[in-house]
Amino acid sequence: MAFSKDNLKGFVLALLSSFFIGSSFIIKKKGLRRAAAASGVRAGVGGFTYLLEPLWWVGMAIMIVGEVANFVAYAFAPAVLVTPLGALSIIVSAVLAHFILHEKLPQLGILGCVMCIAGSIIIVIHAPQESPITSVQEIWSLATQPAFLLYVASVIVLVFILIFHFAPRCGNTNALVFIGICSLMGSLSVMSVKALGTSLKLTFEGKNQLLYPDTWFFMLVVAICVIMQMNYLNKALDTFNTAVVSPIYYVMFTSLTILASVIMFKDWDGQTAASIISEICGFVVVLSGTILLHTTKDFERSGYSSLTPGLSPITPTLSTRLCSGNGELLKHDQDVPSEDFCRQEMY
Repeated sequence: MAFSKDNLKGFVLALLSSFFIGSSFIIKKKGLRRAAAASGVRAGVGGFTYLLEPLWWVGMAIMIVGEVANFVAYAFAPAVLVTPLGALSIIVSAVLAHFILHEKLPQLGILGCVMCIAGSIIIVIHAPQESPITSVQEIWSLATQPAFLLYVASVIVLVFILIFHFAPRCGNTNALVFIGICSLMGSLSVMSVKALGTSLKLTFEGKNQLLYPDTWFFMLVVAICVIMQMNYLNKALDTFNTAVVSPIYYVMFTSLTILASVIMFKDWDGQTAASIISEICGFVVVLSGTILLHTTKDFERSGYSSLTPGLSPITPTLSTRLCSGNGELLKHDQDVPSEDFCRQEMY
């Protein structure tokens, strides 16, 4: 498949974005720890003292740089190409967490990293070419088609249910609540970011799109979604281990974003069945890599692994960690009181 110049620009920007965002996860986590240690109130239970922590702001600045690169990438390449490359940020996050946060990267985790890279390459090779868009009004017509409006309505209903019903009851014991909110809002923010980025790109090319209210509406949606994502991502990072948050967030966010993009921008229209199947296979390989990257950490910590015979056999598994109220209790070098574990089965 011919790799267009615009796709190449989007690809390079997505790679840079993954590096910056992966690094920001670790720096922000360090800032959240410092703030919690100083104030005694974690972000996961409603604390906002991390806003006074300089290290957290350094992480936020790096994340903003990464998000800007990601923002521009969507203006050049389809979401089906850009979004799955976020898996590379998980590799960056896992490696840095190993050295900085002392969250051990297992030996089999290397295989997970290789799978993420291999899957990303497959997706890049078979990425679709975007249909040219000449005005923001074209994007507005895509955003107001019945199928996408149904998707938006479903997302809004699910977010309200998660925020007002599940978050007060099990937000601090089930990682899927906070991360679900981030991912659902993230899928809408990506669609709006792509619309806004395309509008600005056309404006810089001499076709002023700022005259249309549609552009400003997409900008408002981006602002609302990003603020919500930031708030609930902070809660997830502070409440659960980074090794839990990163892969689940990636899987849910990427899956929902691809679904939204396929509905709104019809990314797969005009592609052959072989190309679509190849993209799906590449995505599955990436998902498998992220799962392997983090679940092998729990396996190597368990007493069943001959590679780590000194560890306790009651070391919690990934499913147990999803139920834990505080991911920091789950490090293998700490004693974990039994009352801190979730007493309900997730499945």
